[in-house]
Amino acid sequence: MREQTSAVVMLSGRKFFFSCAMLAAVILFIGRFVPLSISLLALEVFATTLGLFFFGSFRYQIHKNAVTYGMVLIIIATFCGLSSSQWHVEIAQRGWERWAQDYLFSFHGLDELIHADTMLFILGLTFFVAVIAQTRLLEGLTFFLLRRYRGAVLPTALSVTAVVAFASGILDGVSMIGLTIRTLVIIMLLAAAPTAAIRYAVMVCTAVTTVCGIWLAYGEPPNLIMKANLDPYIDNAFFLRYCAPIAIASYLVIAWQLRRRLRGEHVNLETMDVIDANAEDVRFLQAMRHGEVLTPIEFVENHARDLGDKTDQVVERLREGESLGVALVREEIPESTRKQLLGRFVSEDLAESLDRHYVLEAAGDHAGALAAERQVDDTLAASARRRKVAQRFGALALIPFIGMLVWHGLDHRVPLFLASFAGFIVALLGIAKIPKMRALSLREASHEYAEYYFLFPLFLSITLLTKAGFFDQVQNLIRYGTESLGPSHVAFGQFVGSSLLSAILDNNVVADFASRALHGLPIDIMHLFAMAQIAGYALGGCWTHIGSAQSVVAYAFIRRDIDQDYTPVQWIKEMTPIILQLLLVITVLIYVEGALFSWLS
Repeated sequence: MREQTSAVVMLSGRKFFFSCAMLAAVILFIGRFVPLSISLLALEVFATTLGLFFFGSFRYQIHKNAVTYGMVLIIIATFCGLSSSQWHVEIAQRGWERWAQDYLFSFHGLDELIHADTMLFILGLTFFVAVIAQTRLLEGLTFFLLRRYRGAVLPTALSVTAVVAFASGILDGVSMIGLTIRTLVIIMLLAAAPTAAIRYAVMVCTAVTTVCGIWLAYGEPPNLIMKANLDPYIDNAFFLRYCAPIAIASYLVIAWQLRRRLRGEHVNLETMDVIDANAEDVRFLQAMRHGEVLTPIEFVENHARDLGDKTDQVVERLREGESLGVALVREEIPESTRKQLLGRFVSEDLAESLDRHYVLEAAGDHAGALAAERQVDDTLAASARRRKVAQRFGALALIPFIGMLVWHGLDHRVPLFLASFAGFIVALLGIAKIPKMRALSLREASHEYAEYYFLFPLFLSITLLTKAGFFDQVQNLIRYGTESLGPSHVAFGQFVGSSLLSAILDNNVVADFASRALHGLPIDIMHLFAMAQIAGYALGGCWTHIGSAQSVVAYAFIRRDIDQDYTPVQWIKEMTPIILQLLLVITVLIYVEGALFSWLS
């Protein structure tokens, strides 16, 4: 197999962190004698966010955690050296002990510092969705729809993405995208779709789970951050009133693009492989027996050592729509190796039956191949019973989850994170007695949430800017712009600005930064501007491979499983047409809302 080449050079994160620590010590020393300025503080925060882009996109890279945790030391040192701030006054009046009690040892204080409630909600939601994913509900729905549409890929993909778009508003688009990608790729491979079409379907999943997920606050982290920063002026009614129309219109644009790319693609249901025909039960069995769920291509690449120089040929056959077993037989992989691999892919006790089935299938003996499936069918039927039990618990888990969301909506003293943890605990009961599956869900959720660690110091940095009074100046600028240009033009400017910034910076950071400048505005104008910003975070987050967590997941999948030579420039080039179409549609909606606001005023 051809080795994946990479020009990326990872620089030492440890050296960067300690260099920042030394510079922070120097700044802290200087600040004792010379008052430092807010402008320097703002410059350091801006340099941190730009550093994430430059050290994450080009040849020489530094891990994003090292960048943010190192730079926050410098930012804290500069903040301590300011001549005055809200916290300087509080500490001078009440002392360090009372300040620490208010901000470090209380949940409300931690929420103000680093969005503790939001980040805990995302943590619980990540684990909740990871457990539900193990019940293989989406795979079951996908193949049900595929059969209903008689193998037509386009209506199946449209129906699945519509369900995912709706679910992304509630269950976190970041958690949904990995499962959606793998499910759609299975269908596309069965149809032997061109590589370009498969790649485009993966990229479109980014827009489905970001732009289409803004219809409610709980699906997208930037939405939650906006809601937290502007509480109590932004609630669920705001998202349904202002953001749901954008989500619906955006999905229609995405559906039209999918129609252009996938029209005519078809899966022959009569020749569908036994593993593919029972995808939800096979993948449930994989998780239960092996503690991992892989696509055939992922599996083959992970076992390249067993296949040797045949690996590339097997992968090519898989991409052309052949099943794993038939590909192994036709590439003349030794019988012992075939059985070993089939046992690892599905189940060891089915290896012999599966191998016999594929040998007969490759030889054209369809009747004999069908007879060899019987033991496989019996084992999968037993797996299906356990899967259905797990799915019932997943469905039941939605009751406490939604119930706690409603309670939080009625009484904001109830922490938001209790909803996601309540759902997670109930869902976990469905797989609690399946050790490998339980471990898999917890491992996947932990790995996914680790992508959020870099946000904590960034949130703290933006809080320090707020306490230093930086956003008071930005608010004055917005008021002046609104009076001079009118709210519609300012809203459009915020939409475009948020989109551009979110394309090169993480959209969660842009959301925390930009939304703080909306305080003190009239409610109607605040809602218009918040709508424009939220749309910008979502749209810009799709534009580049680093704009959002969903883009990171999709880009990594393309590089690993579809095209290892795919570049960030190619991503931008292929995404730009749909981004421009979405930008046009959202712009129209923003000006319609602006005109409605002016008419009502």
